[in-house]
Amino acid sequence: MRNQNTPRLHYAPTEEMDTYPESDGKPIAETDLHRDELLKTIELLREHFKALPDAYVSGNLMMYYTKGEASHSVSPDVFVSFGVGRHPRRIYRMWQEGKPPDFVLEFSSKGTFRNDLNAKKTLYASALGVREYFLYDVEHLYLPAPLLGFTLRDGVYVPIAAGSDGGILSSTLGLALYSLPAGLGFYDVRASEWLKTPAEKEAIARQRAEAAAQRAESENARLRQELARLKRLEN
Repeated sequence: MRNQNTPRLHYAPTEEMDTYPESDGKPIAETDLHRDELLKTIELLREHFKALPDAYVSGNLMMYYTKGEASHSVSPDVFVSFGVGRHPRRIYRMWQEGKPPDFVLEFSSKGTFRNDLNAKKTLYASALGVREYFLYDVEHLYLPAPLLGFTLRDGVYVPIAAGSDGGILSSTLGLALYSLPAGLGFYDVRASEWLKTPAEKEAIARQRAEAAAQRAESENARLRQELARLKRLEN
């Protein structure tokens, strides 16, 4: 009989969970600024790809790329993987998913930029085969440029040239990334519009509704004045 003081488990621990931990013990981000940018980016991309049931957007999730080797792991800040389904995951096992992410974005900082530019860059290219690798320096202090993009070619990353407006096109996402005064921006080149979070979309819709109501009220006031003028003429 189960002791009443024993906590009830929602699922039974397994050897698989022990082999592939769900956390590396590191914080989600080094600073508030990095964390806020990371979470906003995930929200933007999830909103953008919500109509694609096979598009999985995540970040700060343990990713294992060699079966049976728990040390062969990495935790991208943000990644997008197409064709794997959007169901929630505790970890990302490449041999189960059948593929690596298509896009990875790392938010470089004082403590990570060297690794982002060297060991991690090599890892994503050679061991994982991630098609596109982007780096964003939130503080504009550590990378050669605030925003860098790379595409995989013959097993190595080659830089993606920035456009005349400073944007770097991710052909994998169909989006251009920009380093803006307000932070990292994503531009939908097909729809010719900036990506917005659900809260931003709601705020814009509310502003438009209020503006429409004001225009309608102004028109009604004009019609009332015109009607009053016509009545005075009749008299």
